[in-house]
Amino acid sequence: MTDRAVGFVYTPGMRDRSDTAAPFSAEARRTFYEGQRSLALFMILIVFVAPFAGLYVAGLLGVVLGVLISGAAYVLTPCLWKWNSD
Repeated sequence: MTDRAVGFVYTPGMRDRSDTAAPFSAEARRTFYEGQRSLALFMILIVFVAPFAGLYVAGLLGVVLGVLISGAAYVLTPCLWKWNSD
């Protein structure tokens, strides 16, 4: 039997992904929303209100669309904010 390396091995030629390579990661979102408190409160409001607004406007399909739209807004806002500020 031969010993085999198991796991991830970092080599000098590889790019380090720990800094900004994962813009959709939970850590990146947490860092963004901790720095933008008022925007975080607004997004909490959107995430909870959008399904009820969808229910009022379009019934059950509106609830599904409201959940999808609010989830997408929560995930994409940090990326769009960074893209817009650059």
